[in-house]
Amino acid sequence: MANTSAKKGHPQGLYFLFFTEMWERFSYYGMRAIFILFMTKVLMLQDKDASEIYGSYTGLVYLTPLLGGYLCDKFLGNRRSIIIGGILMAIGQFCMFLSANIGAEGGVTIMWAGLTALIIGNGFFKPNISTMVGQLYPEGDRRIDSAFTIFYMGINLGAFFSPLICGSMDFKWGFLAACLGMVASLVSFILFQKKYLISEEGKEVGLPVKKLDMGSILMIIGSIGIVFFMLNFKQMFKSEVDVISYFIYGAMIIMPLIILTDKSLTKLERNRIIVIFILAFFVIFFWGAFEQAGASLTLFADRQTERTIFGWEMPASYFQSVNPLAVIILAPVFSIIWGYLYSKKLEPASPKKMALGLTLVSLGYIIIAIAVKGLAPDAKVSMMWLLSLYIIHSMGELCLSPIGLSMVSKLAPLRLSSLMMGTWFLANAAANKFAGTLSALIPPTVEPGAPAPTEFPSFFGFQITNLYEFFMLFIVMTGVAAGILFVLSSWLEKMMKEKHSETVDVTRA
Repeated sequence: MANTSAKKGHPQGLYFLFFTEMWERFSYYGMRAIFILFMTKVLMLQDKDASEIYGSYTGLVYLTPLLGGYLCDKFLGNRRSIIIGGILMAIGQFCMFLSANIGAEGGVTIMWAGLTALIIGNGFFKPNISTMVGQLYPEGDRRIDSAFTIFYMGINLGAFFSPLICGSMDFKWGFLAACLGMVASLVSFILFQKKYLISEEGKEVGLPVKKLDMGSILMIIGSIGIVFFMLNFKQMFKSEVDVISYFIYGAMIIMPLIILTDKSLTKLERNRIIVIFILAFFVIFFWGAFEQAGASLTLFADRQTERTIFGWEMPASYFQSVNPLAVIILAPVFSIIWGYLYSKKLEPASPKKMALGLTLVSLGYIIIAIAVKGLAPDAKVSMMWLLSLYIIHSMGELCLSPIGLSMVSKLAPLRLSSLMMGTWFLANAAANKFAGTLSALIPPTVEPGAPAPTEFPSFFGFQITNLYEFFMLFIVMTGVAAGILFVLSSWLEKMMKEKHSETVDVTRA
């Protein structure tokens, strides 16, 4: 049994997992910060195609944890899953490095291989390292909440400094830096797992459940093949059909139908599950707008934002460090605000907090729309406008992201908790794919001296000819979604039959 003094602090394993996750997130966010710029500048892809690929990649990243979680629980255990995932992601980042070296001629095929490895690898790594944090503590230990706060600080730390490093160099070296970050995470985990991954009762955690059978090995190989095929489908068949959209959005429709037709559900359980699905639907609009950070907003930062400071031009990818830094600074402030409101019995319930998050995202786009209204196609705006957008969006994230995970864990029936959490992440997958689709609507940039474009993207018959109209799309979309959710909030709270009080963790996906 652990002694009393040990229980006052945290086990060393927490800081070991903090380090491992920090470098893995450095790898992910470093690559993401330069990904769309790499596709448009090195592989010479059109904005529309690059945006769709970005959405497919980030969307599938949220789907594969369902596979990784299943194989971990049944066979692999957390440790082996993390090692498999880490190896695949390191290979994936190295493929991106090779793709950048080769360039437009042949680099696209290697990029597909790299993205496939990153997507599958993330599925094994992402759900399992978070699970291990809780396993380090005895059941019901009150330190677990603060442990996850510390752990998520590592995520934000990796997300903060990775764009600053990977974005400050040539694309190939940026991808290599992301690869080395993943190798650092993987090597440290392999070397020190036996020393640090021990519970306070002295038991090793995350060990394999049983040997992997041939069926599961074939499932992994088949999944790699399916992902590679879906990413390559358009290029292989010269088709405009986006099979990844059908796959992700189809799953979003089928999963609720399967769960809600379960005859074992009580009326209260079914009502609470309906609440989760309704809120998951609104979450798609939030992340669809928020995740423009790695897509259209990065293109905007690169092309139409004044980034010169005392003669030095700041890389466009640096803007992606604003959000994690703002979350680290503002999370304690939001925690104090919610705590104060709770003490006064004024704390809003989950649906209202999420509606507030949507409102703040809409406000961020109102600010940037003001900046670009009447802007000439070759003109640039001050970086303060874009910085303001990111800070306001970070406030919106703190209203919505931690609240959603907490709400699912509280409302889902225990026997369906893993499935419901998977469905919640499925909504994130749909949102990221949607983000890529929306990013593809950004109007073409006019190069100095080049003729004005004759074709413009359109959305439900509405033609988008300039940035003001583009950003207005997000204002209307998130503003209307926020208004509807505010109206529905009281009804949803009754359906929940439970008052909630959530604290804010410094979470990132």
